[in-house]
Amino acid sequence: MMAADQTVHGVPPSLSAKVVGSFAYFTVKDRLPTILTKVIDTIHRNKNKFFEEYGEEGIQAEKQTISLLSKLRNELQTDKPILALTDGLHDTEAWNQYLQRHQGVQRDQESVSWFKSPWLYVECYMYRRIQEALWLNPPISDYDVFNEGKTQSFFESQQAVMALCTYLEGINKNMEGLSKNQLLEHFNKLLLVSLWGNKCDLSISAGQENSQKMSPIDSLDSLQPFILVNDSNMVWSTLISAQRPGQSGKVTAGRVDIVLDNAGFELVTDLVLADFLVSSGLAREIHFHCKSIPWFVSDVTANDFQWTIQQTMAANHKWMSKSGYQWKIYVKEGVWSYHDHCFWTQPHEFCDMAADAPDLYATLQEADLVLLKGDLNYRKLTGDRDWDHTVGFDTALRGFGPAPLCSLRTLKANVQVGLQLGQGEKLTSQDPDWMTSGKYAVIQFYSPKSEQ
Repeated sequence: MMAADQTVHGVPPSLSAKVVGSFAYFTVKDRLPTILTKVIDTIHRNKNKFFEEYGEEGIQAEKQTISLLSKLRNELQTDKPILALTDGLHDTEAWNQYLQRHQGVQRDQESVSWFKSPWLYVECYMYRRIQEALWLNPPISDYDVFNEGKTQSFFESQQAVMALCTYLEGINKNMEGLSKNQLLEHFNKLLLVSLWGNKCDLSISAGQENSQKMSPIDSLDSLQPFILVNDSNMVWSTLISAQRPGQSGKVTAGRVDIVLDNAGFELVTDLVLADFLVSSGLAREIHFHCKSIPWFVSDVTANDFQWTIQQTMAANHKWMSKSGYQWKIYVKEGVWSYHDHCFWTQPHEFCDMAADAPDLYATLQEADLVLLKGDLNYRKLTGDRDWDHTVGFDTALRGFGPAPLCSLRTLKANVQVGLQLGQGEKLTSQDPDWMTSGKYAVIQFYSPKSEQ
């Protein structure tokens, strides 16, 4: 379905709330104001905490932050023009330049506003404005308004986390005796657990409780029919081909980068997968990429990453705490490292990364495989555009290819490429909400090497 304002070179227009009745419209009209209301409520509920920590100054900051966020909600609901940021953070200029770029493109048309501009842009902008409201009001500038939900999601998923750590312990205990086929079987299972862990997303449920209660391993078979594209065999062969004979004939494995999505249960699934990749010798080192500010309700920050390892270590469960201690050792020894970069919390499509964040692009080029978790990363990979479902994943990436990469994503936004002819139409007739319910998933792979 191509909109009338299709741009040059066959690149479709951005998804936008200007299409009344679309998921983008529903998000900007209903979901985003709901999230903002919850943020305002969270700050208000913590009024006493701010008073205890900072006295009268904390109360003033709470009032002023709420005032700025109420103004933001009003701008959104009345489709006001997007405003430049004023907080002077290290990424403020990049955001304001991005706005100017859009104003230049839309000069002859309507203003850059909430309902008329690209959905990806305005949604990212809302989270950046939440950060601005806090930043302008010390001493509560560092407060993570989404922390309560992320913490709750982790604790409500304890049974599933225990089951997963027990499964991991079983593999590690017998690692020496595993055949290549058994290794492949465990790899496929843990890749799927990491994939379906992406269902636990708090921004899609507007912050409603969304946790994993049962053993994720047990539910894999029943979820198999809902995977629309499964390139896991290519992920496996990329890992195998990254292995090189090192000194004294010992095989060294490649480097895997994981661009994280949600904290809570999903992060645990990613850590378990990363543990398996290292302990099995499929990867030499893992680089995790997380957000530099609280983002999209449940996204992982450096603080969430450290907190999750600490909580796992402190668990009253033998294999869970053993896993946590192992993860801490990986971090301490540099086998695991985590990085944040302001590009991840900007509205750019990833095809802009080489130009707008060349340092980050160069970092990813050092990986043998990049796993990108979740829906927002998929939207940025494909530019969040109105692509035909049969367009190739490689085409939608529009030149982004620092290394072999794989998107692990459950569908929660209406963009999906790389499907077979007729597959999208069939899904639409059977299940009209297939692109936004989180019920379906993809493991989509692309390698720039295959084009050389």
